[in-house]
Amino acid sequence: MKIARRAQAGTMQSSDIMVFAEPGDELIIEIDSTVAKQYEHLIRAKITEVIERMNVTSGIFRIKDRGALDYAIAARVEAVISRAQEQEA
Repeated sequence: MKIARRAQAGTMQSSDIMVFAEPGDELIIEIDSTVAKQYEHLIRAKITEVIERMNVTSGIFRIKDRGALDYAIAARVEAVISRAQEQEA
């Protein structure tokens, strides 16, 4: 599946994450996090896990993290993918 349109999910509140998705020719994940030095590799792993599980093959994901836990990261990424996929007729 490819990201068909721009979408977003989440908030900029403390302990939450804002995820933006838009169409792209390849899969790109950009992460801006207040806890990047300690946890960027774990954040990226969780995002990648959800993207792979939902069979996304291309798109640009921009992440603004404010210390979200795994379940919040997964929920926000799932929501943005659902909002950004092409609607079936």
